[in-house]
Amino acid sequence: MGVSVILDIVGSIIIGGILLLTLFRMNDNATRNTYNFSGELIVQQNLVTTVEVLEYDFRKIGYCEDPFKLPHPEENAILYADTSTIKFLTDIMTTPYGSTNPSGDGLLDTMEYYLGPVSDLPGTPNPNDRMLYRIVNGIPSGINLGITQFRIRYYRDSLTALGSTTLAEILPGDLPLEYTPGTPTGITAMQIDIQVENTASYDASNNPFRQAFWRQIRLSSRNIKR
Repeated sequence: MGVSVILDIVGSIIIGGILLLTLFRMNDNATRNTYNFSGELIVQQNLVTTVEVLEYDFRKIGYCEDPFKLPHPEENAILYADTSTIKFLTDIMTTPYGSTNPSGDGLLDTMEYYLGPVSDLPGTPNPNDRMLYRIVNGIPSGINLGITQFRIRYYRDSLTALGSTTLAEILPGDLPLEYTPGTPTGITAMQIDIQVENTASYDASNNPFRQAFWRQIRLSSRNIKR
C-alpha cells in the first residue's frame, strides 16, 4: 500500500468526520428550534387559557342570580384583597342533573384566587413557576400552567376638583387585611398582571425559558361599579 493511498484514506476519514459532526450540529439546531417554537406556542396557549378563566370569574364579582341574596355588592362582594390574593362573593355556573345553568343557581358562592409559593412545584425544571390556586367554597384546585407572576392593583372612583370621576389607585397599605360585611371596600376596578413561562426548557443553562405577559388595565364588574 503506497503512501498516497494512506493519505487518501486519512483524508477521507477526516472529511467524513467533519461531515458527520456537521450533521449532528444541524440535527441539534433543528431539535432546539422545534422545541423553542413549540414552547412559545404552549406558553401562548397557557396564557390565553388562564386569562379566559380569570376574566370570566372576575367579571362576576358580586353577581348572584337572586339579587336579594346580595343587595349591596359594591360594599360586600370583595371579602379580601391583596397584591396576589383576592376573595369575593359570586354565583358560579352549576350543572345539576346534567344540565348547565350559565347564570348560576341563585346561591352565593365564595371564590378565592392566590399565587402559591415556589416550593409547591419542586418537580418542574423552571425554578420560578408557581401554582395559581382557585378555591370555590373552600374546595381548592390548582392551575399549573407555568405562571410566574400574578399581581393585582386595585382602584376606586375619585372626584377631581372639576367634578369629573377618575380612578385612583388603592395602595396595599390602604387595604384592610380582612373586609367584613357592611364595610365598603371602595374597589371599583382592578389591573391584573400575569406572566407565564415554560415549565421546562431544551437547555436551561444556555436557552432561557420562553415568556408571555398579559395585562388587563381596567377590569371591573358591573356589580361593584358605583
